Amino acid sequence: MFDEKSYSLKMDKAIEVFSKELTSLRTGRANASMLDLIKVDVYGQQMPINQVGSITTPEPRMINIQVWDANNVSLVDAAIQKSDLGLNPQIDGQLIRLPVPELNEERRTELKRLIKSIGEKCKVAIRNVRREANEDLKKLLKAKEIGEDDEKTFEKKVQTITDNHIKSVDDKVSSKEKEIMTI
Repeated sequence: MFDEKSYSLKMDKAIEVFSKELTSLRTGRANASMLDLIKVDVYGQQMPINQVGSITTPEPRMINIQVWDANNVSLVDAAIQKSDLGLNPQIDGQLIRLPVPELNEERRTELKRLIKSIGEKCKVAIRNVRREANEDLKKLLKAKEIGEDDEKTFEKKVQTITDNHIKSVDDKVSSKEKEIMTI
């Protein structure tokens, strides 16, 4: 039998990944999750920054990273500079300070474009799940496990689920754009 819930869960996962990517974008305010996508090459493997030091935001435009192992300070510094966040680390012993500069108009427009493209990728992932569901329905119909009426009913349900998820992505994109465009 066909289970549309499993496809809905796959779409939820796509939105979850999308939301995580959105939180890592720099909006002009210091946010520890901005560093989530940055990986540091330490101990022979790629590790997130929060596993090599503690991250705090003591003020609205500053992120502090207290690196636990002094040998890793330069590695964390290099990883931050390689990322496309546009942050310049200031090293003070084992403490790395990241001042978050004010966003200029050009960077805001660039971020807006980036948000739209990330949103489009998420929508494509959701549509791929819909395509997968419809292909499974056709297989079930061919194997005579469901009738044509059931197939049409399930297709409508899958389309409704898809529309709801895509609307959710659009809402997230527009709210993030508003957040970035507010000064």
